Amino acid sequence: MKRMTRRLIPALAMMVALQIGAIGPVAAGQSSLAGLRQATAPFHNLAAAKAAGYTVEVADLAGITCIADPGGAGTMGIHYLNPSLLDNAVSATHPELVIYVPTAGGPKLVAVEYLVLQADWDAAHASPPALFGEEFHLTPAGNRYGLPAFYELHAWVWQPNPSGMFFEWNPRVSCG
Repeated sequence: MKRMTRRLIPALAMMVALQIGAIGPVAAGQSSLAGLRQATAPFHNLAAAKAAGYTVEVADLAGITCIADPGGAGTMGIHYLNPSLLDNAVSATHPELVIYVPTAGGPKLVAVEYLVLQADWDAAHASPPALFGEEFHLTPAGNRYGLPAFYELHAWVWQPNPSGMFFEWNPRVSCG
């Protein structure tokens, strides 16, 4: 029994250390998400978002403003860009875009999106941007928006997404 205990104690100590390490980043990420929610809470009112600079309603090359996946993976919604934030930096509490879905009661804030042009970012950084422990996704040139290649990250902080907090498409929202 003593021999088994001697072997178990180091193993248990290692498991506890690994668990503490795993909890640390999650807690830090949740803290950052709380800061993002606090920073974007006023934007539940679209007029407040527009007053804060989110004035450009984004449309794809077909003129569609409420973005849904043609393959059926879900919807993003209607994006409003703050042009003053479109630079070669990212900030957890200052997303470049806020995202709404249409409802009978008016636009509903559901998510935010971080966006930086790949050429701008790569000129100053050795690896893709990351926030909340998530690396941004690369959208290549030739995309439906007519933009040069860009890095993006969605955060569904105001509408749960069963596909994941940072997944691009949300099957629980729609444009209709």
